[in-house]
Amino acid sequence: MDVLRSDWLTTGPKVEEFEAAFADFIGVAHAVAVSNGTAALHAAVYALGIGPGDEVIVTPMTFAASANCVLYQGATPVFADVDPDTLLIDPASVEAKITSRTKAIIAVDYAGQPCDYDTLRSIAERHSLALIDDACHAVGGSYKERAVGTLADLNTFSLHPVKHFTTGEGGLITTNDAELARRMRVFRNHGITTDHRQRAERGGFFYEMVDLGYNYRITDFQCALGISQLKKLRESVRRRRELAALYDAALSDIDYVTPLAIRPEVVQAYHLYIVRFDTERLGMDRNDIFAALRAENIGVNVHYIPVHFHPYYRQNLGTTEGLCPVAEAAYQQIITLPMFPQMSDEDVADVITAIRKLST
Repeated sequence: MDVLRSDWLTTGPKVEEFEAAFADFIGVAHAVAVSNGTAALHAAVYALGIGPGDEVIVTPMTFAASANCVLYQGATPVFADVDPDTLLIDPASVEAKITSRTKAIIAVDYAGQPCDYDTLRSIAERHSLALIDDACHAVGGSYKERAVGTLADLNTFSLHPVKHFTTGEGGLITTNDAELARRMRVFRNHGITTDHRQRAERGGFFYEMVDLGYNYRITDFQCALGISQLKKLRESVRRRRELAALYDAALSDIDYVTPLAIRPEVVQAYHLYIVRFDTERLGMDRNDIFAALRAENIGVNVHYIPVHFHPYYRQNLGTTEGLCPVAEAAYQQIITLPMFPQMSDEDVADVITAIRKLST
C-alpha cells in the first residue's frame, strides 16, 4: 500500500530494495529484476553477447523458454540428452554436442534438483564457454553446500505464481559479474543507459539508447510483494521437502512407480515431484494413467513435452524424434504429482490411494 500511495509505481526504489534483498538471500553481488522468467533468460543470453551464428547447448526436458531465449538472439539451441535417473542434462552429452560455434551451456535444475555443476563448469572452462543456470525450479536449493543462484556465471529465476515465491509475474538474474549486471539492466530498459528515476534524481532529461533492448521492467508494487514473499521462502522449501519425504516413504512399496533419483550432494527444492510409471507392468500408457488419476480428482500434470517435439522446432530447426532418446523415453512415463506448501499430510495420502487404485 505504501508503494501504491507513492510517486513511483515502476523504476522506483522498491526495485533496488528487492534486488538487494534477493542478492543477500542468495549470497551474490548482483541481482537484476525483470518482468518474467523468460525475460531473465533472454537478458542472460544477451548479456553474454550471444548472437547469429552461435550455438548454445540446452536440455529438451524443460519449458520452451529455456531454448527459446537462444532463438531470440538469433542463435541456435543444440539439444543435449539427459541423465536417465535424474533427467538433468547429461554432461557427457553436453560435451559431445560442442562445436566451434558453441558459446554457452544452459543447464536446467529440473524439478528443483541442481545439476552436476562441478562437471559442467569443468567442461565450460575447458572449451571457453559461458554457463547459465536456469534455476527457475530450484530457488532455496543447494549443490555441495553452495546455494542455487551462485553456481553459474548467470543464474535465472522465475517469479510466476506456481514457483516458490512470486511477484505475480517476474524474474531475477544473479551474478557476481558487475559488467554482466550492468548490461542486463540496460537491456531491460529498451537499451537505454538510465531509467526515469535516475534522470529525475539528476534533474535532467537526456538519455541515450546504446543497444536494442526490450521493455522487461518490473514494477515497484510487484517488488514490494516479492520482498514480502521472500521472507516465506525458507518455510516453503522446508514444507516441500517434508511433503516429498512423505511421498518417498509411501511410494517405496509400490513397484510400478519410481521417483526421480536425488543425488546426495544436493538440497532438492522440489518445485515439482515427478515420478516414472512402469507402463508395461501396469498395462497402461502414460496418457491412460494421467486420465485415471485426474478422474480421481488428483491434479497431476506432465513436465515436460520435450522441447524438440514442438511443431515450431520441427518445422524451423528440423528436429526429429531420436535426437534425445533418454528424454523421449522418459516423457512416455513421467507424471508430476501435486506439490505445494499448503498440502496436508492427508492430501498426500489421497494421492497415494489413487495411485494404488491403478493396479486394481
